[in-house]
Amino acid sequence: MTSHRPFCTCWPGATLWLTGAPGAGKTTVMTGLARRLEAAGRRVHVLDGDEQHTLFGTDPAPGRVRRAADVQRVGLVAEVLARNGVLALVAVTAADATQTDAVRRRHTRSATTCLEVHVATGSDRADDPYAAPARCDLTLPAYRQSAEESVTELMNLLKRRELA
Repeated sequence: MTSHRPFCTCWPGATLWLTGAPGAGKTTVMTGLARRLEAAGRRVHVLDGDEQHTLFGTDPAPGRVRRAADVQRVGLVAEVLARNGVLALVAVTAADATQTDAVRRRHTRSATTCLEVHVATGSDRADDPYAAPARCDLTLPAYRQSAEESVTELMNLLKRRELA
């Protein structure tokens, strides 16, 4: 007699951090990706920079200092989720690479995968506090492809990294 146990697909946790200028389409792409992953049975949690005040409350610090602290707070929550088997989908604009580098270091210390994806707008504005990352795992040209095409590229990245 052969014993049959149910097959369980268990995925490792990871953080997928979408960065880009305000209005680049991070939230739209992330929401589409979350829907596709959830439909496939993947455990995901969305951390959207536009909703971080609901999660963390308001911070009286000046703009740049507050944004840097918010990035670190979101990075900590994402790392904890990822370390516990959840795919944390983050859409937060970091003003400079030092902020996301610190998030990556936190993930590295816990041996947790952190992928950074730049959602590119195709134009740089002089008054924009955002600087595109020098090093990222993928660049999505949101200015010349649909949100669905960007979601497909992200799914392919996750499959290559054996995260979906």
